[in-house]
Amino acid sequence: MPMLNITKLDASSADFNRQLQQLLAFDESDDLEIQQRVLAIIADVRKNGDAAVIDYTNRFDHRDITNAKELELPKATLKAAWDNLPAEQAQALQIASERIRAYAEHQKLQSWQYEEADGTVLGQKITPLDSVGLYVPGGKAAYPSSVLMNAIPAKVAGVGELVMVVPTPYGETNALVLAAAYLAGVDRAFAIGGAQAVAALAYGTETIPAVAKIVGPGNIYVATAKKLVFGQVGIDMIAGPSEILVICDGLTNPDWIAMDLFSQAEHDENAQSILISHDDHFLDAVEQSINKLLLEMERANIIKASLTARGAFIKVEHLDQAVDVANRIAPEHLELSVADPEALCRNIRHAGAIFMGRHTAEALGDYCAGPNHVLPTSSTARFSSPLGVYDFQKRSSLINCSEAGANRLGRTASILARGESLTAHARSAEYRIK
Repeated sequence: MPMLNITKLDASSADFNRQLQQLLAFDESDDLEIQQRVLAIIADVRKNGDAAVIDYTNRFDHRDITNAKELELPKATLKAAWDNLPAEQAQALQIASERIRAYAEHQKLQSWQYEEADGTVLGQKITPLDSVGLYVPGGKAAYPSSVLMNAIPAKVAGVGELVMVVPTPYGETNALVLAAAYLAGVDRAFAIGGAQAVAALAYGTETIPAVAKIVGPGNIYVATAKKLVFGQVGIDMIAGPSEILVICDGLTNPDWIAMDLFSQAEHDENAQSILISHDDHFLDAVEQSINKLLLEMERANIIKASLTARGAFIKVEHLDQAVDVANRIAPEHLELSVADPEALCRNIRHAGAIFMGRHTAEALGDYCAGPNHVLPTSSTARFSSPLGVYDFQKRSSLINCSEAGANRLGRTASILARGESLTAHARSAEYRIK
């Protein structure tokens, strides 16, 4: 395999801002043809329910289903997958699930209230969502880790019914995915996928229940469907390609850093892996490691395409400048592979997840560290956060006015309401004034 050429930028160059913007640019323009096809599928499922879902499932997943009851994977099937897992896989799933659950328990929002001097009580009531739909990719892209990361926070939040959908091409299921669903507490599971599964979860069919929110990754049709049903239901996020940004002081084994960059580049050709350092010699060493280790990788062609098209080495003058660049990029995954990661972390404002120290590989966060691996991509960490228990909880405001409070607040509300020419608002408040 020929040597890989990776883009090299210098943060001190006059043209750096434009170059960085060009590096980060990713064309996510809507494909109108896909959008129209997805809209047609959604409309069909809304109108024809189970019949439409069966038709699309038979067509796209090469099934031969005649009865909607065949779409559901019985709870016994999930349990059997768990019971029959090889011991090593079962233990790994168990450890990961326990760690994810322990972390999620710390995220639970609690109701609160306080009382004012005149007896008026204000507060906030926290309630879980009634139901959530979890989309899980099927076929070649089978990710039991995604089941755990999406399902466990929902169950910790107290979601009443968790419904999983997973396509089963040619009727083939993935034992690890089904076992993870059982372990995580999925209540119902259906062997359906694609835009039709999203539509079924959003609007409900005779067999598949409508839910309040849909979470989980999927292909372009699934992502487009989630966009189009938003408003009817909540969604988690529209995720872009996976990203990793590594800041290194030049003292970490370059093979480690090269493999960390690979860990995201192997997802797909649009993934983005960036290394920032102030040490020219270290950047050269990592480049040598990349070209050496690439030959060993099963997904070498994908890694090469990803690093060539969207990867980069960024040279900075010092680590403080590296932090400034990182905040502008707002990466999904940020590794601080430095001697004092805590000091550097204090100035990081925008990142989905921060992996601190030389021994904290990003891959640990993908599977079993505990924090969620569903993270904001494409610089959306500037304004959004990782998936968590709070995404499966709602907040309701509480207002309980005492007689004295109604008298006091009513006067203020009356003045403001009349200032807006909303007389009924004003008089409603004034009725409670002594």
